[in-house]
Amino acid sequence: MRYASRTTTRGLVFLNHHLYGEPDGPIGMDYYVWIVRNERRTIVVDTGYSELGGRNRNRGHLIHPGEAFRRLGVESAEATVVLTHAHYDHAGNVDLFQDSRVIVPRTEFDFWTGDCARRFQFHHTVEETEIDHLRAVHEQGRMVFHRGREEIAPGVELIELGGHSPGQAILTVKTSEGLVLLASDATHYYEELERDLPFLVVADLEAMYRGFDYMNQLIADRQAILVPGHDPGVLDRHRRLDGPMGEFVAVIGGPRVPEDGPGAAGGGPRVPQGGGAV
Repeated sequence: MRYASRTTTRGLVFLNHHLYGEPDGPIGMDYYVWIVRNERRTIVVDTGYSELGGRNRNRGHLIHPGEAFRRLGVESAEATVVLTHAHYDHAGNVDLFQDSRVIVPRTEFDFWTGDCARRFQFHHTVEETEIDHLRAVHEQGRMVFHRGREEIAPGVELIELGGHSPGQAILTVKTSEGLVLLASDATHYYEELERDLPFLVVADLEAMYRGFDYMNQLIADRQAILVPGHDPGVLDRHRRLDGPMGEFVAVIGGPRVPEDGPGAAGGGPRVPQGGGAV
């Protein structure tokens, strides 16, 4: 689900872009959250940036993630939240999910609640009040820590790669269309992975490259459907959701379910088993 969009330059996206001998130029950057759900469960993958995070970076919303979740029938009491990493644009609205379990890579939580995270080159990617929200979730006993590779629900694996952020994770989801590789910011763009172009913001370059290798192997061995974290072309590669939210949402897996149609909960569509909203 795309909730924001902006235009930047390639030199501000790819690490040491000048070394490639290519001209700089404009490039789009879209912002997404994801929903993985069927008749039995709803998993919200990342929560987008908040009003605070956007305002501090002069970035608005096409639709606020909280409003999008409401329109799509996501209930806090029913949803599990997975954070792929703690950057402001992925963990900015955790406070909207007061009743949810929140699954976080242990490496990620430990880093961002530690001393080194206060150094400027790291700290500019987060909002301190939103790290405090994660601390509160932990203190309330709602946080579930993850390490390595783990099945967090039937057909859904969370895999820690590192690289972009110390505990950066990806998910794989089995759907009726095949295995989806929800890469989040392990690769922001299709091009990033295809051309081996690391992103500008990186905590561990070796881990980022190893993550590229891991994802390319998944694509080669299991024909995984790649969903990168910020590529403007993602929605155009998949079936748009029927109804007004189709402006923001595409679906992988499951039959067509119209917005506000049969099986909808809270005024939004239900994606049947084997389906997941992008």
